Amino acid sequence: MRDFSQDHRALAINSATVKALNLQQLCDACVRAGITTIAPWRDQIQAVGISTAGKIIKDAGLGVTSLVRAGLFTAASEAGRKAAIDDNRRAVDEAAGIGAANLLLIAGGLPPGSKDIAGARQQVHDGLATLLPYAKSANMPLALKPLHPMTAADRGCVTTLGNAKDICDELGDGLGVAIDVYHVWWDPTLPQEIARAGKRILGFHVCDWLVPTTDLLTDRGMMGDGIIDIKSIRGMVEAAGYDAPVDVEIFSANNWWKRDADEVLRICIERFRSVV
Repeated sequence: MRDFSQDHRALAINSATVKALNLQQLCDACVRAGITTIAPWRDQIQAVGISTAGKIIKDAGLGVTSLVRAGLFTAASEAGRKAAIDDNRRAVDEAAGIGAANLLLIAGGLPPGSKDIAGARQQVHDGLATLLPYAKSANMPLALKPLHPMTAADRGCVTTLGNAKDICDELGDGLGVAIDVYHVWWDPTLPQEIARAGKRILGFHVCDWLVPTTDLLTDRGMMGDGIIDIKSIRGMVEAAGYDAPVDVEIFSANNWWKRDADEVLRICIERFRSVV
């Protein structure tokens, strides 16, 4: 397993961790902190346009792990599903335009009024099957991130790494998985599924699960402040062959989002070296 104790070159900052910053501010803050890789969200790219966003990132000398996020394939109507595909194609273009290593996807939840989770998962499968040729033509890998079961109804009906990997196996090259410790730490089959995912692992995301958790979306913890055995999971992921950057993604409305960005990045580096 890689030794991060004296080296944070493998640290990537997901822009949600310092939510108040625009793209230029994010890049500037990372340069000040000595962080070399980012994972911006699509709204930051759209705010300035693809070409300007690409220039900002390139001029800062930063790499991009993922463009976050696309997917959300499920809808109550054929028109809604088509609109989702159209938006995902735009996301592919955005990811390619900023030099991202992959485009991060989440599945989407149950369509309004539906109780059919199997049908929702089929819509995700079909949406990915439709999108994949376009992504492959742009040489843009798609990284499907399974989400914690608490999100199954509204954001992520693909809830386990095994479920995500099964979809990858069915659809073939160009599609992989992103593993976020916040969403998978609880899974008793996680060691086997990480090993099975192998070279399909396109991203690894870290934060922590606080006890008690006051909000299931926006109360994530800084690494080391919660109960996830992050280092153990990273060991499994790296044993499976993953050697790319590790994204820090912290949604924290009542704590980290209220702090100065430079302070947040400094603590991210400290915890990356000591906990991750």
